[in-house]
This record gives sequence, C-alpha cells and structure tokens, in this order.
Amino acid sequence: MPLTGRDVFVVEGARTPFGRSHPEKGWYRDTHPNELLGAVYRALLSRADVAAESVEDLVVGCTAPFGEQSRNIARNAWLQEGYPPEVPAVVLDRRCGSAQTASEMAAALVASGVHDLVIAAGVEHMGHVPMNSPAKISELYGEPWTARMWERYDFVSQGESAELIAERWDISRAEMDEFAARSHRLAVDALEAGRFDAELIETGLIETGLIDGELDGEVRRGDQTIRPGTSAESLAGLRTVFRPENGRITAGSSSPICDGAAGVLLASQRAVDEHGLTPRARILDQTTVGVDPVIMLTGPIPATHKLLQRNGLSISDIDLFEVNEAFGSVVLAWARELEPDMDRVNVNGGAIALGHPVGATGGRLLATIVAEMERRDVELGLVTMCCGGGLGTGTLLQRV
Repeated sequence: MPLTGRDVFVVEGARTPFGRSHPEKGWYRDTHPNELLGAVYRALLSRADVAAESVEDLVVGCTAPFGEQSRNIARNAWLQEGYPPEVPAVVLDRRCGSAQTASEMAAALVASGVHDLVIAAGVEHMGHVPMNSPAKISELYGEPWTARMWERYDFVSQGESAELIAERWDISRAEMDEFAARSHRLAVDALEAGRFDAELIETGLIETGLIDGELDGEVRRGDQTIRPGTSAESLAGLRTVFRPENGRITAGSSSPICDGAAGVLLASQRAVDEHGLTPRARILDQTTVGVDPVIMLTGPIPATHKLLQRNGLSISDIDLFEVNEAFGSVVLAWARELEPDMDRVNVNGGAIALGHPVGATGGRLLATIVAEMERRDVELGLVTMCCGGGLGTGTLLQRV
C-alpha cells in the first residue's frame, strides 16, 4: 500500500559533481569519500537553513563499505564536519539502489513518527574502493557466493546481464548508441542552461580544493563524464566490451565508473512548521522488488508497474521519469514494456552521461527530478533503478 502515515516532504536535495574514477585524471583522485559525503551534509543544512542538531538520523547508502568507506562512513563524515555526535547514523547496501533505499527507509522513519527530520544520502568512491571486492579481500575473508548458490544460479556480470536484456527485448546496438548520444546531448543542454544548478555543489568544492578549479585552462563545471559532441556515429566506432564477438553493449552505452555523493533532506509537517522549511515534493509511495538474479537488471519494470497499479495511475499520468541509465538496454527495455512518452524520460540526460557512483546515484535521481518538476511546474514524478543481484527500486513523488 502507499504510505499511510504522516506526510513526508523532500525539502532539499544536493549532490557533488560526479568525477571519473581515474588514478591520474579523476577529479577526486586525492579526495577521501568522507569529504564528498560531508559536502552533501553541509549543502543540505545550509540550503535548508537548519541547525545540525535538529537532524534526528542519517541514513546513507554505500555498496562497498570497506576500506575508506568502512566503519560507518555516514557517521564518520558527519563527525569530521564537526557536527553534534548525538545525531546517529547508519549505512546500508542495496547495491545500485542504496541511496534510493536510504530515502525509502528515512521516509518510513518520518511517516511512522519515529523522526521528523532525516538526511537520506549515498556515497561511493569507486576509484579508491572498487565496486567488486579486490582479490585480496576475497583471499582473506572468502567469496560471497557459495557452491550451493552456484548450483541454483549461473551468475554473470552486470554487463552480460545488459547483453541478455538487449537480446530478450531485441534492442539493437544502433538503438542503444542513439540513446547514449541522447543522454550526452540532453546533459550538455541542461548544464549550459543551468538546470543542474539547483542540485549541484560546485563552488564550495572548488574553493576548498576538493576539485581543481581548472582543467586544461577551462573552469570545471558539471560532471566530468559529460562528453559534448557525442553522436551515435562516434559511438558506433567503439568495440563491445562484454561480448567481443557478438555483443551490443559498449563503454559508450554503459554508465561510467565514477565518484560522488548525493542526498535529500526529508521532513514531516511538524518539522516543516517548526523550522520554517519549504516543502518541495511529497513522497506518495515507494517500493523495492526482486527479479531474476541472472538477468538481474529488469527491476525498474515491475517496480514501475507496482507503483502505478496500487496508486490507480497510468503511465501517461506521470509527468517526469528518472530511470537510471546503468546501461542503455535497461532503460530501453523498460520503455518497451511501459510505453512512456520518452520526452518525459531522463530529460536532462542520465547516468550514461552524468556517471553512476553506484551507492550515491539514487540521491542524485531524487534531487534531479524534484528540481525539474519545479522548473516545469508539473505534479507527478517517478524514480526507478535497477540494482545488482536482481533488485529494483521505485519512488513516486508529488510536487507541492
């Protein structure tokens, strides 16, 4: 059922620019992930003009909570900023949907009356802490998949899952190349028009040296992975990466590995009144689904169906969609099944252009859609993501 407790409002959203995970050229190559998450905390509190001690909990997603991201990075980043130690924190892992699940759980805390003001966020430094555990970790502590699991499932990589989706829904390489070019084109347009200004934290990061102010003489703006001038023709020259012989997925139709953090500030009506906050969107409903763990990345399809069905909505009732572009085939298969107006989908580009720091992207999607709903003066938005292991997340929002 949809949320039945108290109203839950998104009052602020913020994210760092996303930087490539590159040891020499990555914007955050010398930055600890605590700094990225701390920058999101600072921005949310500053933009909402609320005191840190008013926050009652921190719920943060991270898919690789070891190394620099271990020992509760949600709390470490908070304490590093000098904020009150009385505010608790928790880190959770729902693979690529971690930050969206953080918002789901934070919203449940608010709706249930447990808390009134909660930060839901995500962070991932894929350059310092790789998505897949380094071999040394497995050597020391063992593998996550046992022989019994392998007997049940013939696990494959996410890239191979994207290939399986392309096969099942008969999505051609040319179609995915065109979709990827669209992502970059829309992202460039949005950046130049200032449509990311409401969500991006840039000035402070440059001033504090977390990212350099210039690259090859040009001031850095937006996300490092956006490539102006990308076309379907230029992408057609790339080799396939997961199936060298008969594949369809290339680096160009995949989301780049990168680093970043993002989050939202969620509030009850009582917190809105007490702190003089401005509600921007109401969380109407949210869900998480499970799907086959081999093809794995089809979760947005049943997640969207579920949200629409139990809220008595059709696909045409939704004004804006953010469907995470983990791979081009994921969004195009979702579109085959749901038949949306594609002019409402990922209107400012998606992860193929902007990047996908896996544990943080859900926060970016929420911040992005709320800002765009305001800009377009529309009512309903839906965010959905595929997740490794065969999961899908979904959030239905209403502008207020």
